[in-house]
Amino acid sequence: MKRVLLVVAAWGCAALVAGCGELPQTTFYKQGEYRGKSDGVPWEGGDFKGDKVAWEKAIKARNNGQNEYVRLGN
Repeated sequence: MKRVLLVVAAWGCAALVAGCGELPQTTFYKQGEYRGKSDGVPWEGGDFKGDKVAWEKAIKARNNGQNEYVRLGN
């Protein structure tokens, strides 16, 4: 029983000490500039393959599906 308690206490101490460290926050940011992946336009990937008009139609259909007035037919 003492051995189990000692192991649990050791794990608990290790978990507490592991949470005390802090990693540097400069992975994607250097003073004054962002070094991460650049953002593209939303219609570039996925199902639309660069077709902006199709993307706009899909967004409009999605918005109408979330509009209660349109869904209820009022």
